[in-house]
Amino acid sequence: MAVDRLLPTQEAHDLIDLVRDIADKELAPIVEQHEKAETYPEGLFATLGEAGLLGLPYPEEHGGGGQPYEVYLQVLEEFAARWAAVAVALSVHGLSCHPMAAFGTPEQQERWLPRMLSGELVGGYSLSEPQAGSDAAALTCKAEKTTGGYRITGTKAWITHGGVVDFYALFARTGEGSRGVSCFLAPGQAEGLSFGKPEEKMGLHAIPTVTANWDGAVLDADRLIGSEGDGLPIAFSALDSGRLGIAAVATGLAQSALDAAVDYAHERSAFGKKIIDHQGLGFLLADMAAAVDSARATYLDAARRRDAGREYGRQASVAKLVATDAAMKVTTDAVQVLGGYGYTRDFPVERFMREAKIMQIFEGTNQIQRLVISRKLAR
Repeated sequence: MAVDRLLPTQEAHDLIDLVRDIADKELAPIVEQHEKAETYPEGLFATLGEAGLLGLPYPEEHGGGGQPYEVYLQVLEEFAARWAAVAVALSVHGLSCHPMAAFGTPEQQERWLPRMLSGELVGGYSLSEPQAGSDAAALTCKAEKTTGGYRITGTKAWITHGGVVDFYALFARTGEGSRGVSCFLAPGQAEGLSFGKPEEKMGLHAIPTVTANWDGAVLDADRLIGSEGDGLPIAFSALDSGRLGIAAVATGLAQSALDAAVDYAHERSAFGKKIIDHQGLGFLLADMAAAVDSARATYLDAARRRDAGREYGRQASVAKLVATDAAMKVTTDAVQVLGGYGYTRDFPVERFMREAKIMQIFEGTNQIQRLVISRKLAR
């Protein structure tokens, strides 16, 4: 079911129509094939880049789409409604462009940003480590200064699109303490960089998640973004936007689960009438619809604050928390609506339920979101 969207301009309506057309033609026909076989959709991101869909929220002067964040997030939601793994990778690419777009020098931006925003270069975000997930200040991957650059040594973990993309927003330690982390634009392939076997995940099978091993790879000095020690503020400023991306993806996933459940409830009959006409099931579907609508309203509120230049960090955490919890509940309820069929791989709701779980974990677990929200309230 196409969502009836309230968009700010006719241009935004036209963009959503384009996205729906591309998603229906390029994503929907191949999602089950790639998710079941756990194969990467070669060429898909190039197609999306050629359509101008990989740099939508960034300035036009650098090759971006110049779209408000509230429009960009609804684009992500539309993609997620067809293929959550691809939508997550799109959100991560946008997250990976943020350090260069917000903190790069004019010379760095001129050199790299147009290729990043056009999708010629697709990016990944490399912050987490095996022992430093939610506690980003505990990372140990080192960037040691050399003549003309930095030598990177250490292990990074949980990299979405890792081993496939062209660049990483890489965070490594150049000093001690929370002010000892720096941000780099790292190449996707380099001597001294290798990747582990892709994680065997519960869901999002078509996009690899890997560990990266940096064994003395050298980066040129001009790949440092910002100043030494600016890494954690850069990372956290990007994560507020990234949390909104995941909120939008979770909402799209939940919308698809709701649509599948409603369609099935219209087709299936029991005790002489369609099961949607049984009050118990009808109320369950109503609660699912309320959860999806609430998730969408919550992320849009945060996005509009961001677009207006207002503080939105707490609202981003609220949106991520509300939308991903909603996705977990709605997808679980969709399986319940379909009964035994919902537990089989013949219907997509089984996949939706598996995909929803990770939404509560990455870009900061929902427990971390509660911590962020409570601390902001305490201030």
